[in-house]
Amino acid sequence: MDAKQLYEQLKKFQESKGYYFNDDMEMTMALMESLLENKKRFGYMACPCRLANGDYENDKDILCPCVYREEDVKEYGACFCGLYVSKEWNEGKIEKQVVPERRPPDKIIF
Repeated sequence: MDAKQLYEQLKKFQESKGYYFNDDMEMTMALMESLLENKKRFGYMACPCRLANGDYENDKDILCPCVYREEDVKEYGACFCGLYVSKEWNEGKIEKQVVPERRPPDKIIF
């Protein structure tokens, strides 16, 4: 599977749930490629914007789409990575701002 195929596969499913991919296709496709790279590396699609440690149980909260996406999109219109956004965000109807990290510090690898 390549990034374009992953995009097409996820797009229809996610849009039916009210989540849209960022319309910046250069960024979105780069994130798709990172998801595929993480799948190759870890066996699962860990968030491309966070450091996974390779332990599935420890990384479960950052499997894309992560458990923080819903609250991020609800509050900021975009997830931490900016991969998933609301329709209003893509249409420029809400202010685009940096989404803070919601992952608990004890789960973050430095």
